[in-house]
Amino acid sequence: MYRTHTCGELNEAHIGQKVQLAGWVQKVRDKGFVVWIDLRDRYGLTQLVFDQDRTPAELLEKAREAGREYVLQVSGEVIERASKNPKIPTGNIEVLVSEFTILNPSLTPPFTIEDTTDGGEELRMKYRYLDIRRSPVKNNLIFRSRVTMEVRNYLAAKGFIEVETPYLIKSTPEGARDFVVPSRMNAGEFYALPQSPQTFKQLLMVGGMDKYFQIVKCFRDEDLRADRQPEFTQIDCEMAFVEQEDILSTFEGLTLHLLEQFHGVHLEEIPRMTYDEALKRYGSDKPDIRFGMEFGELNTVAQNRDFKIFNEAEMVVGLAVPGGNQYSRKEIDALTDWVRRPQVGAKGMVYVRCNEDGSFKSSVDKFYSQEDLSLWAAATGAEKGDLILVLSGDTDGVRTQLSMLRMELAQRLGLRKPGEFAPLWVVDFPLLEKDEETGRYHAMHHPFTAPKPGQMELLDTDPGAVRANAYDLVLNGNEIGGGSIRIHDRTTQEIMFRHLGFSPEEARQQFGFLMDAFQYGAPPHGGIAFGLDRLVAILGGQESIRDFIAFPKNNSGRDVMIDAPAPIDSAQLDELQLQLKK
Repeated sequence: MYRTHTCGELNEAHIGQKVQLAGWVQKVRDKGFVVWIDLRDRYGLTQLVFDQDRTPAELLEKAREAGREYVLQVSGEVIERASKNPKIPTGNIEVLVSEFTILNPSLTPPFTIEDTTDGGEELRMKYRYLDIRRSPVKNNLIFRSRVTMEVRNYLAAKGFIEVETPYLIKSTPEGARDFVVPSRMNAGEFYALPQSPQTFKQLLMVGGMDKYFQIVKCFRDEDLRADRQPEFTQIDCEMAFVEQEDILSTFEGLTLHLLEQFHGVHLEEIPRMTYDEALKRYGSDKPDIRFGMEFGELNTVAQNRDFKIFNEAEMVVGLAVPGGNQYSRKEIDALTDWVRRPQVGAKGMVYVRCNEDGSFKSSVDKFYSQEDLSLWAAATGAEKGDLILVLSGDTDGVRTQLSMLRMELAQRLGLRKPGEFAPLWVVDFPLLEKDEETGRYHAMHHPFTAPKPGQMELLDTDPGAVRANAYDLVLNGNEIGGGSIRIHDRTTQEIMFRHLGFSPEEARQQFGFLMDAFQYGAPPHGGIAFGLDRLVAILGGQESIRDFIAFPKNNSGRDVMIDAPAPIDSAQLDELQLQLKK
């Protein structure tokens, strides 16, 4: 055997025992008369010792051949360490080596394999197999495994059955672009990689599986960000004979269980907020409710004065920055520049200082009285010593801008604390969204989402007013899950397709298999999908998902380690009957 123990388990109880270890060289320290080697594996680190009094000369020389990341196997006796290291579990012992084998030498790594490294992100992604040896990445992957196992065990205990669904499917319009796969045996035809197992899990409900889940890879060919990858993992779930309350209750239980299991956070329930309320109070359908700074709408107290900018705006809205009156004019100007950036898009910003003596000082004093500004303070909940920041413009745009500012301010003020968790259900989403360019409506979630009971008739008269039987689960300002009660009868699904602009022929071509299934006793059903990558990252105290994925893509969707995507040779193209444009 290569080892009797791991590098993380030896302690004083093992003193006097003969052991075998295997692992990688973390560091070599050669003092001439003594050589120490720190040997590392997944489980920890053990110090090896070779000295001229107790180690044969040839073995001492052989130890000096070892370099960083060499793979070693050693045998020796566990002894008490003279200079103890309380920072590691094995810090009270070391192994006096009697046998030493270099299993594999190593080139000098391109960056240091330590908790704090000198490697940039792109370099570490190119050598990801080395990056995984570093404790931060290794521990993130172990944490991901623990969360995944906890989810599986929880759902299995609730009667859910894990079922695998196909990866090679038919291309369907679900919002993002599909990755397509050419078929060699069916020339000129293509599979698509699934954006989600949506239709298959609905078909499993028709098949009577009742409670389904799957931890599954999904694929979307869309622009990338730090929290988005072209392939990602979902905890995909569906239940039959349920209403919205059943879904929320089941997966609220899962979320609260994970928070308690991994962070000792005990919450009795998850609060709920309608979509409209979330936009009004926070300007976002995924608000971070760990802190305040709620919006105050100021139209009634800021318009119909002599300030033209506000009078012409559809919405005037502000928030109070706690303790913000201490900001210098330079700092306020910097915030104004921040909201004017193209990524935010505001044209400017008005501020009001709330002085300790109860007076106000604003950038628009010539247009507004002290009484006016006191009404602004009341609307935004501002107190003495705070700073009111105000934006104006079209309603949707200005809410988004102020929401971005709110999150930036919270980050600067240290209000977004990784160790605090505030989940939230957002419910009653619009069923449809209107594309302002084309004038057409498209599904806000997907075309299989049912409208709220009693709202179907509004589709013909006021489609924008129809609310969906849909819900999102938000954690610390990030959407970690979303789902809906599904349409389960053919007639309603056909009506929905018609309102989404599908002709009967197009609907039949794309989704005929699903509508056919609905004719064979489809039960009422609904479900939810969690983004596992994002959920694990937030539970791990981070928001970027990349370090919780073993082999992630970069911001261009490339795997720089294996250099993919890459061209394929002409013989493969010929087999697939494909030609590249010159």
